[in-house]
Amino acid sequence: MPENASEVTAAGIARLAGVGRAAVSNWRRRHADFPKPVGGTETSPSFALAEVEQWLRDQGKLAEVPLRERVWQLLADHSATAATALVQAGCTLLLVRDRPSLWQELTAASDKRMAELLPTAVEPVLAARFGEDRGDLFRELGASERSSGVPSIAGGVHSVPLLRSVAELAAELGHRETYEFLLGRFLDTNLRQYTLTPPGPAALMAAVAGPAATVLDPAAGAGTLLRAVENPSALYAQDADPDLTALTALRLALHSDATVRARSGDTLRADAFPEATVDAVLCHPPFNERNWGHDELAYDPRWEYGFPARTESELAWVQHALARLRPGGTAVLLMPPAAASRRSGRRIRAGLLRRGALRAVVSLPAGAAPPYGIPLHLWVLRRPEAGKPPASELLLVDTAELAGAGGGRDKLDWQAVQSAVLDAWQPFDRHGTAEERPGVSRAVPVIELLDDDVDLAPARHLPPPAAGGGAAELLRVRDRLADTLRLTGELTPAPSAHDRPAPWPATTVGELARAGALVIRAGGTGASSGAAVPVLTEQDVLAGAAPSGTLPEGPDEEAVLVAEGDVVVPVLGGGSVVRVVDAATAGAALGRNLQLLSPDPAALDPWFLAGFLRGTANARQASSYASTSTRLDVRRLQLPRLPLADQRRYGERFRALAAFEDALRLAGRLGEQLVQGLYDGLADGSLTA
Repeated sequence: MPENASEVTAAGIARLAGVGRAAVSNWRRRHADFPKPVGGTETSPSFALAEVEQWLRDQGKLAEVPLRERVWQLLADHSATAATALVQAGCTLLLVRDRPSLWQELTAASDKRMAELLPTAVEPVLAARFGEDRGDLFRELGASERSSGVPSIAGGVHSVPLLRSVAELAAELGHRETYEFLLGRFLDTNLRQYTLTPPGPAALMAAVAGPAATVLDPAAGAGTLLRAVENPSALYAQDADPDLTALTALRLALHSDATVRARSGDTLRADAFPEATVDAVLCHPPFNERNWGHDELAYDPRWEYGFPARTESELAWVQHALARLRPGGTAVLLMPPAAASRRSGRRIRAGLLRRGALRAVVSLPAGAAPPYGIPLHLWVLRRPEAGKPPASELLLVDTAELAGAGGGRDKLDWQAVQSAVLDAWQPFDRHGTAEERPGVSRAVPVIELLDDDVDLAPARHLPPPAAGGGAAELLRVRDRLADTLRLTGELTPAPSAHDRPAPWPATTVGELARAGALVIRAGGTGASSGAAVPVLTEQDVLAGAAPSGTLPEGPDEEAVLVAEGDVVVPVLGGGSVVRVVDAATAGAALGRNLQLLSPDPAALDPWFLAGFLRGTANARQASSYASTSTRLDVRRLQLPRLPLADQRRYGERFRALAAFEDALRLAGRLGEQLVQGLYDGLADGSLTA
């Protein structure tokens, strides 16, 4: 395909240049030579990629388009659909990985000849990995009738440049990493269509399930749960969406050497694996479904613990998981908290408890997984074994207090959450009981739970922790607060005024970037390459906190790492905060909605830069306004042209202001901690009036 046949949207242009969408809109308005739309719609136009690249280079906003961006644009612009193109890419990656010499022979042919040979070359590779499932798996995504369900790569030479580029990217990133990058981009563009399980909960669920050779996910989605399983021999996946099922099958096949059985269909109405008995089931089922098959499935043999009410679709998934386990096998399901206490499900919950099938209920922090606004639960179940008495205790765990400062999906300390859950579950799993940890975990006798409500919400059965850590801890907080208040008094700045404002010549951040005085980079969805790299999030910058986010697994865009002396600017909300990276923060990855300015120390003092960028008038003139938010165009921010010695003089003053602000922030946090601890202690009787 000729380069200029590929088109790119405004979002794609923003990604290429490392700026926000608002900046692209500004370029279109301000620059008469900006490329004209060649497609799309009036509200979402598309532009010729080659013209955009050339314009960005001419403006000094782009050095070179990364190969991964070129591959993604070829995939997104495919003449069929992005899903079809991604399946073709995944099949090609399997071929390149499993039969590299054959791929080399194919690439030596012309595009037309290569398109004719590819289906025959791919067929045995897919047969080895997917067996008889491959026909149904790929048929709805453009399969060729003469190739047993193999995606119709021979449908035209239009696909060949994409597949050649995919193989080239695999040589650079790796086969699995290339597919993860492309699949991640595809899912990002269809977020409203799919409910995805984040890597943190997936890893926790796999760890709770323990070693398992055969694993089923009956609501597989993008396959994140099955991908988290270590060293499986067979993976079973079912999902209602045929596109996603095919994409997930390829993801799993590229991730491990396990046999992959993947089929699409409505799991509760049309179970694709009715004869399967697996070691473990991992599942993030759809929540609050009324049309789950209540009327058709009244006499289904899976309802060993009771027929679920129409409003209890989650309990239907629980019993489906138990029905597919071997005796002694473990199921871990992500559940809405209401399923632990709704009266309509109390009889089934009681049945699960009496027979020892339900072994643990774990409350996760809000923000762990979609829907992000509620604290979801993990249910750990085990299929009863014949002749073995039912368990007499249920483990309840509450990790809400381990969410991290401020809570929210970007603030979760997943290492602390996973450690707390496994520290409680593993000894309980071995011995049938566990040591009580006030406010965190407790093994509750089943008989205590079999009342009229059978309420299994962990928070209602756990003893509260000592208020504020106890009286001794509150005294330490009080002493720290007193010291911090004394420090704020010492750091309080005294303003000194000029007779009139200094008439400095001004420049902009964009002009400094073009002159090489600083480098601008955007935060985004970088991924972990194995090392644990914390992420400096937008909330961390606004709160003056340490990096608290985590990188997703996989090879999305390379993470942008911050260095000491860099200046970080949030682009949403009006520019009220600018942060200079210190030694403790250096090495963290830059999160979303943040711009990184890396100044040349021979030309710019970082504290001088940060201080002037934070000015109210400066932020106002560099902001653009949408219907619901304010976005900062960092390149339009201004600062005066001053000699380096004068910059450093101002920089020291700005540094002192930042220290004063940090002391005020710490005093506020300590004051809140002391007040809440006193309230709690007086209320629960651990402190005297």
